[in-house]
Amino acid sequence: MRQENYPLSIAVSTSAAAFHDMAASLSGRLSLPLLQSESEDYEFLLFYTSEGLVLKQTGKNNLGSIMVNFTSPAMTYRLKHGGGRRQALARAAGLKRGWQPAVIDATAGLGRDGFILAHLGCQVHMLERSQILAVLLEDGLQRAEQSKQAAAQIVKRLRLTQTDSEVFLRQLGQDNYPDVIYLDPMYPERTKSSLVKKEMRILRRLAGEDLDTAGLLAVALDRARNRVVVKRPRLAKPLSRLVPSHQIKGKTSRFDVYLT
Repeated sequence: MRQENYPLSIAVSTSAAAFHDMAASLSGRLSLPLLQSESEDYEFLLFYTSEGLVLKQTGKNNLGSIMVNFTSPAMTYRLKHGGGRRQALARAAGLKRGWQPAVIDATAGLGRDGFILAHLGCQVHMLERSQILAVLLEDGLQRAEQSKQAAAQIVKRLRLTQTDSEVFLRQLGQDNYPDVIYLDPMYPERTKSSLVKKEMRILRRLAGEDLDTAGLLAVALDRARNRVVVKRPRLAKPLSRLVPSHQIKGKTSRFDVYLT
C-alpha cells in the first residue's frame, strides 16, 4: 500500500526519564532523531507514556495524538455491544457457526477491525507498510497481551508483520493462502471535521493516500480462498471495475464482498 520513506519530520522524544531506554531503542530501530524534550521543530513526535506509545502532531494547529489501545473503554464497549457475528464486518467476512476463517488484514492501520475479527474467533494476520503505524500496533498488542482483560486472549489470535502488502501477497505460498483478505484503504479526503476524522487526517498526513489499491485488490482476489472484503465509504465507487458479489451497507460505510 503506502510508500514508507518518512516524508514528514518525525522524532522520538524522551522527556520522561523512566522511558529513556525505551525511547533510545526506538530511535535507533527507526533511525529517527532522539530529543530530550518535546519540540515543534518536528511535525510529529513519538514518545512513551505510562499508558503506552503515543504519536503526537506538534504545532499550533495540531490535530492531537493517536495511540493503539485494545483495552480502551470504547473498544471494550464495542466487544460487548457491537453485535457479535450479526455486525456488518462479521457478515462481510462470512463468519458463521463452526467456521472462523483465517484472515489477512492487508491494511491494518490502527488494528481495530482486525482485533474485532480476532475477538470473533478468526486467526488474523495484520499487515502494515508504515513503520510508524507498525510500532504503534506492536506496542498496543504487547500491552493488551499483558493486561488482565479479555484482550489478553484475543491477541493470541493476532500477529503483525510490517511489510508491503502487495509484495507479501505475491510471495505467499499456496499452502498459506488465507480464507479471507480484508482491505480498508485510506478514505478519500473530506473537508468536514470531527474527532474521528481528525484521527484519520493524522493517519493520512503520516502515511499518505492509498493510490495503488486496485493492484492490491487484484492480487488479493488471486490469493483469497473464499473472499476479499473491501471497506468503503457508503457512497464511494468500488475500487475497480469488477462488480462485487454483494454489498453490506451501514450508515456511513459499506463492505464490498468479492467471492473467489
